[in-house]
Amino acid sequence: MTVRPRPAGADGEPEARGGASDKIAAEIRAHVNRAGLQPGDRLGREEDLARQFGVSRPTLREALRLLASSHLIRASKGRGGGIFVAATPEEGIARNVSASVADMLSADIVDIDELIESRLLLEVPIAGLAAQRATDDDVAELRRLVAQEPATWD
Repeated sequence: MTVRPRPAGADGEPEARGGASDKIAAEIRAHVNRAGLQPGDRLGREEDLARQFGVSRPTLREALRLLASSHLIRASKGRGGGIFVAATPEEGIARNVSASVADMLSADIVDIDELIESRLLLEVPIAGLAAQRATDDDVAELRRLVAQEPATWD
């Protein structure tokens, strides 16, 4: 069996495993984060994005399809149309996880006890890590949010 190196991209580095569209999708995701874009913010038109990221329109379309399947972007046609942020990357991941869990429950792949056990195994360590890494600003923001919500655990 012969192992061939992945083809090099323009920067001399091997291209991402999924190809150019996966790389562009990652670059767009990073751009949304860096620019602090929020749901509803406009990324631009397809042709402008293809030019901005230096790719063909078919490659960009595939990248946009990947991002749309993750609920991160949405496209609209017509006057005032374009590519818009549908959710932040964190929100997109949460939607995918929620949809996957709902599908597994409805298909009887997992039962509610298995789901609760899995959540405990994941969420408790993650909450502990978040608490360890919390800054004073994070704690102040949490206190502000808690103060806004009416007490419902009487």
